[in-house]
Amino acid sequence: MTTRGAGAAAATAGWVVTTAPVEAERPASAEAPATEQPWVTIVWNDPVNLMSYVTYVFQSYFGYPRARAEELMQDVHTKGRAVVSSGSLEEMERDVEALHGFGLWATFSHDS
Repeated sequence: MTTRGAGAAAATAGWVVTTAPVEAERPASAEAPATEQPWVTIVWNDPVNLMSYVTYVFQSYFGYPRARAEELMQDVHTKGRAVVSSGSLEEMERDVEALHGFGLWATFSHDS
């Protein structure tokens, strides 16, 4: 018994064998895959931390000027949350962990 490659067997069976990459057959999508979308860090309002402390954390950890730190703090206070940074998943995980270390409520998610 002889062994033939898949191409030879397919040709004998009347199949067409192609070497075109699978990626070329997919239609182009207007949306970027979820892995390419930036991630964001969100700070949530809490009943514990003073507004001045939240401003201090934004200035000391992120390096925001006082005016920007106060603006973000006001968003946390009045809107219940503020996006304080964006970037890769690893960067946002690091930011959330640091904010937890400061005692703030923070999460990360895909930017929408």
